[in-house]
Amino acid sequence: MAGSDVSDGSTTDGLPVAPSMAPALLTAEVPRHATQVDGRVLTISGCAIVIAALVALVAQGLTRLIFMFTNLCFYGKLSFAHATPYDHHLGWLVVFVPIGGAIVIGLIARFWLESIRGDGIPEAMEKVLVGKSRIPPLMTLLKPISAAISIGTGGPFGAEGPIIASGGALGSLIGQLLRITASERKTLLSAGAAAGIAAAFGSPVAAVLLAIEILLFELRPQSLIPVALASATAAGIRMLFEGSEPVFPMPLIESISGSAVLAYTLHGLIVGVAAAWVTALVYRAEELFDHLPIHWMWWPALGAIVVGVIGYIEPRTLGVGYVNITDFLAQNQTLRFIVMLSILKFVSWTIALASGTSGGTLAPLFTIGGGIGAVLGVATNHFFPEAGVDVRMAALVGMAAMFAGTSRAVLASVVFACEATHQVSGLLPLLGGCFSAYLVSCLMMQHSIMSEKIARRGVRVPTEYTPDALEQILVRDVMTAGVVSIRGEDTVQKIRDWLNAEGSAHQGFPVLTSSDLLAGIVTRKDLMDSKVPGSKKIIDVIRRTPIVVYADCSLRAATDHMVNHGIGRLPVILREEPKKIVGMITRSDILSASRHRIDEHSNPTAQIKIPLSVFGG
Repeated sequence: MAGSDVSDGSTTDGLPVAPSMAPALLTAEVPRHATQVDGRVLTISGCAIVIAALVALVAQGLTRLIFMFTNLCFYGKLSFAHATPYDHHLGWLVVFVPIGGAIVIGLIARFWLESIRGDGIPEAMEKVLVGKSRIPPLMTLLKPISAAISIGTGGPFGAEGPIIASGGALGSLIGQLLRITASERKTLLSAGAAAGIAAAFGSPVAAVLLAIEILLFELRPQSLIPVALASATAAGIRMLFEGSEPVFPMPLIESISGSAVLAYTLHGLIVGVAAAWVTALVYRAEELFDHLPIHWMWWPALGAIVVGVIGYIEPRTLGVGYVNITDFLAQNQTLRFIVMLSILKFVSWTIALASGTSGGTLAPLFTIGGGIGAVLGVATNHFFPEAGVDVRMAALVGMAAMFAGTSRAVLASVVFACEATHQVSGLLPLLGGCFSAYLVSCLMMQHSIMSEKIARRGVRVPTEYTPDALEQILVRDVMTAGVVSIRGEDTVQKIRDWLNAEGSAHQGFPVLTSSDLLAGIVTRKDLMDSKVPGSKKIIDVIRRTPIVVYADCSLRAATDHMVNHGIGRLPVILREEPKKIVGMITRSDILSASRHRIDEHSNPTAQIKIPLSVFGG
């Protein structure tokens, strides 16, 4: 008798095996493969498409609500027509408009739903990571309403954050109504969020990437397919309402020189530093609000005082500000105006966001980044005119790089800038600028602007999407071939004598028939039970169905199987000979297999060594 054992203690998984049935192999099924695509993907995809259609309509409704509050509060008329606060005639009374909106939002948060405060994306991330993707149903209604009040009364926010949060909440709500797994509910939440991005900006590919980078934290067919279909659906519905024009139109830039690409890449490094500072200052402002001796319900009103005063100085800091971004990209404004607007927008947005009011971060970040990029473009042309930098492209790179540096959604940033402007020629400059900013951000910040908040609550946010090492190794490669087994025709007393004489650390043993086929499993507790007579045959003592794993299964499947059945060891069988045991695999074997992954990321060595004689040594 040599090898390994089967199970720990007296775990009784599966149905009891009657003695007459013992020689037959009764196996528990290996868990469904984690990456298997089946009919459930069709079901989840269908739900995601329905959610996307609803989210696209919610996005249109939110936009109209923002226009309504803007018209009502700044112009005194009830209308859903497009409007901005820039041309109001309120004079200094404009200061009180954001304050009034902030008071309403504070009351809604205090007495109905506190989680409407802020951007909404960090809260969605937290629900995905630790809340089984369960967002309060009331969020679906109150988030867009509170955001419309905030932005419509001059809040310096974008509408995209609330749309994303509302879409995620709707996906979560439907996921809670259906009989689905937590993983599938996460997919529906992410599908709703992606639909919100696509509905807001008409950027379906960037929406999928953003969902992957900040919500899904994975790249699997089961989640990717529904999210992509939802994104495409929302973008298609947006086209029905608003056409196919880019959300940020800019003149087409056809030729970009290599020296200009280098300049844009260096711009990205500078914007990356600015992104780290922006993130740090936002959370520093939040800390200051946390120390105020008044209830947080009144914080938005205090922040709105700053918003109103700055809005009186420069009205174009009020509201969403998409027009400002378009002007930066079209080079329609003077450098002095761009610098002043960017600074004032940053101060207004930082204070308002830190105060806990409702609104999005993307549009303000685009404005700040676009302004920095435009300034860098002008400065480069002044000192290095031979670089051939286009200020409009510099503004676009700055806009995308700021988002990449603050959010760490670097791929989404690159693609978004192309989709939102239809500037295909900008792909290379955007790649260089965004990844430069991403590099600096990773070096300077531990967390992104979206993950810092929940990281402070003790939630760990994934930052890497690496292949599952256990999925790449097969059971047969690490199993123990020699197995400690006992014969079914042996008596209980014979095995007891053997255990007492030779001893064994094993807690369970496979029972083999006379033909060396697996009949079942017995544990040490079964054998030492005083109620079991010593004359009884081992095959009559079998109480549990053997839980097995195939030799060609992955270690991930074996691990899941162990967890599902509460055991630490599995007999290994072949698919072509399912009654013959060929080995054992234990938890220790699986842990040892992780050494391969550790070795790949440590112990750097040169694989090719050049002889010193080559250099004359």
